[in-house]
Amino acid sequence: MKIENKLLKKINFSLIIVVLLICMIGLVMIASATHNLGYERFIKTQIVSIAMGFIAIIIILFIDYKTLARLYIPIYIFSNLMLVAVLIFGTGSEQWGADRWIRIGGFQFQPSDFAKIGIIICLAKIIDDNKESIHELPTLAKIIGFSAIPMVLVARQPDLGTTMAFVFFTLGMIFTAGLKYRQILVTGIIGIISIPLAWIGFLQDYQKNRIMTFLNPDLDPMGTGYHAIQSRMAVGNGMLFGKGLFRGTQSQYGFLPEKHTDFIFSVLAEELGFVGAGVLILLYIIMLIKCINIAKEAKDDLGAYIVTGVVFMLGFHIFANIGMTIGLMPVTGKPLPFVSYGGTFMLSNMMALGLVLNVNMRRDKINF
Repeated sequence: MKIENKLLKKINFSLIIVVLLICMIGLVMIASATHNLGYERFIKTQIVSIAMGFIAIIIILFIDYKTLARLYIPIYIFSNLMLVAVLIFGTGSEQWGADRWIRIGGFQFQPSDFAKIGIIICLAKIIDDNKESIHELPTLAKIIGFSAIPMVLVARQPDLGTTMAFVFFTLGMIFTAGLKYRQILVTGIIGIISIPLAWIGFLQDYQKNRIMTFLNPDLDPMGTGYHAIQSRMAVGNGMLFGKGLFRGTQSQYGFLPEKHTDFIFSVLAEELGFVGAGVLILLYIIMLIKCINIAKEAKDDLGAYIVTGVVFMLGFHIFANIGMTIGLMPVTGKPLPFVSYGGTFMLSNMMALGLVLNVNMRRDKINF
């Protein structure tokens, strides 16, 4: 399928540049975080992940987002099958405490990252088909039930952070579609009621401990509270301008765990200070604003819903990661988009970016 030249001219290169700048910051911070671990291999792997991400973007641009939406049933089935496969064949509990990965030969990936993209497409299609009756309880129940199946499968891995991401972008897409305040209130009440049910039925003991130590890290300073305490120390050490690259005490001397993945922001804050952290957050804000503008300019509601889902997904991951490093959120083990080390997460976020660019590129296209 050949993309018309006039469509190529409509690619939002400014959004791509912003994301590239964020990726470059990520490469620098990964080099610093892994300075004593042989950073060359980490940098090479991350560059390959970024390159693969842009290849994925190009492939996605060749496929009209409406075509993807028409395939929502196969996409939905495949997404759920991947999540079921994790429950059966998943690995990772010995190293990370949960079986969230699928290993094929020497290749390992986290299916839930890709399932998020698939479910966003499916939800956008379902919401678009039912937008006239979205205020009716049966329609709302159908949409939430549609999202609940993969959500439960992810929760069973267990993966609290990704489950929360599903909740966040699902509710965000529904509310954006024009849900009335009465339904919003009812949904909020249901969410509050479900908290104790989730605590009893889905959360593992270590997840409960994370939440309790989030409320008071000093309950277990050398155990579940260790990550939060060391992270806040690193962020505080950075002050205004930071200690300088490769000079962070918490990161360079091994006190800060998972410093190149989950706690990469702590490394940045310690070594580049408030100024460096502010620059990264500003770039994230610019990225999200550009995506929101693309949603507003989308040719149809379907495209707007897809972009909205991506915005809420990325926004949640950014807030959750930075929030846990400074003590505003419990430690959920979710990386920082386009910055943290990790092939699957980088590739899935690039695919999400590809969907946004896809919608923007076809904003004025009439004949499909």
